[in-house]
Amino acid sequence: MPKTLGWHETLEIHELVASQTNCLTKCKASFKNLKDAQLKELYTFSIQTLENNIRELLPFYKSAPRLEEDEVEEIREVDTGYFAGELLSSSKSAIKNYAAAITETATPALKTLLTRHLNGAIDWHTRVFNYMYQNGQYPAYNLSQLLSNDVKNANKALKMKY
Repeated sequence: MPKTLGWHETLEIHELVASQTNCLTKCKASFKNLKDAQLKELYTFSIQTLENNIRELLPFYKSAPRLEEDEVEEIREVDTGYFAGELLSSSKSAIKNYAAAITETATPALKTLLTRHLNGAIDWHTRVFNYMYQNGQYPAYNLSQLLSNDVKNANKALKMKY
């Protein structure tokens, strides 16, 4: 493993760990409500895959560039952060999905509609990000704290029973 990852690599890993941690938490929380055996099997496979992905990505955090070497203060436990993170992840997915759909659209009226929806998804993302940032749930300008939050949330999700 390299001594230091590039900033771009670090941020991509952050996005992967954060989104997969949210998905893992949701899967584990939903598992007990599943009745269909095949769906339960699919959830078990998904949980195991997500856990493996997170475990394999977390060691790279040690190689992330640091702006400062000071100890990162303990992050306070905020349940609303998880729910806001779900909205942020969903809005990011919507932006990516609409952008991809626009590139596949030849019908002008549909392209106009999808573009309007894309702009709405961008506004949605902006509002959720601003909420999280203002409430200390997304330290976007403090890489050390951002990555520390990822590790804490990922480890919490990995320890959850299902």
